[in-house]
Amino acid sequence: MRRLHNRIRPYAWGSREVIARVQGRPVPSEGPEAELWIGAHPDCSSLVDDVPLVDVIASAPGDLLGADALDRFGVRLPYLLKLLAAERALSLQAHPDARQAADGYAAEDAAGVPRGAAHRSYVDANHKPELLVAYTEFEALCGFRPAAESAELLDALGVMALKPVVGALAVGDLREAVRALLSWPAAARADLVDQAVAASGNLPDGPAGGGPRGLVRLLAHDYPSDVGVLVALLLNHVVLAPGQGIWMPAGNLHGYLRGAGVEVMAASDNVLRGGLTPKHVNVPELLRVLRFEPLPDPVRDPEPVAPGVDTWSVPVDDFRLHRIRLDGGEAALDPVGPRTALCLAGSVSVGDNSGAALLGGGEAAFGAADGGKMIFSGAGEVYLASL
Repeated sequence: MRRLHNRIRPYAWGSREVIARVQGRPVPSEGPEAELWIGAHPDCSSLVDDVPLVDVIASAPGDLLGADALDRFGVRLPYLLKLLAAERALSLQAHPDARQAADGYAAEDAAGVPRGAAHRSYVDANHKPELLVAYTEFEALCGFRPAAESAELLDALGVMALKPVVGALAVGDLREAVRALLSWPAAARADLVDQAVAASGNLPDGPAGGGPRGLVRLLAHDYPSDVGVLVALLLNHVVLAPGQGIWMPAGNLHGYLRGAGVEVMAASDNVLRGGLTPKHVNVPELLRVLRFEPLPDPVRDPEPVAPGVDTWSVPVDDFRLHRIRLDGGEAALDPVGPRTALCLAGSVSVGDNSGAALLGGGEAAFGAADGGKMIFSGAGEVYLASL
């Protein structure tokens, strides 16, 4: 196993405590720390002895990825592992499927949109289904709730300007409701959101103020004048206990609100945003890729596969995630393809037939596809990504 040095993305919504605490650094950190990336995405590749992992893999793809992964995914690590720590809400967003990503990337190239430009929507040609597993209690918006429920919530606000949106929802037309909100005239957005906040007392409340009433006030505080505050009422609002996961397939609108989690996804950074962000918003493209259908059950509970070892079932072959929790003992796994281990607590030895690495909080290691069975020993918590 090769030890990795991993870099942190300092997005403004990040926590100044979680990643620093996991890594044993002073708290609070100097600035927001949103995501610790562990993988070989070209934008923020992990390092092996100061060499980017993406270059290490490119130098010996057959040995490191294995023939099966090369055949299916080409010369790239097909997944990206992250520790995500949100202090405030992320953007409302969705991700394209594989065909949409390839077409969108090629179309922006053909149109002369510079790669790396802030207004570019497709930064690579890959899809980005993702699974997030809560490390702390984690609050999120994920997929559309039934349209009739959304109609009741918006109608309860009593805002006359929203009547056409309520009408669209009442007949099940999610597409028109979302289009109308995201296309609201810029000059009238602040007034609309202010009216909604003023009327939010009419909405249901939840435990510790976590229901629709609290959601509107929370988002309006973070993003005043953003119609994403109202779009959020169209989405499932969930609070995950540690260990619970949410599965986000392509085309599902979602947004993470508060908390820390381990996220694994296809190795892409394609994000189509609709609101709750200062970054580039591309409403027409977002509307093109969204699936306008309710997502009835986005939550995934952990599934035990061995003593101290859990997984979460998802219907893609780009990645698989396991959690290994040890209390001075040992566990074994036989993962498929290249494998990446991230320790979040304690001290755990992670080894395969190439050797072992002793990992502490926030440390990670990478192993080749031919590494065979993995042995974990010690006391702590490790997440393993593989195919």
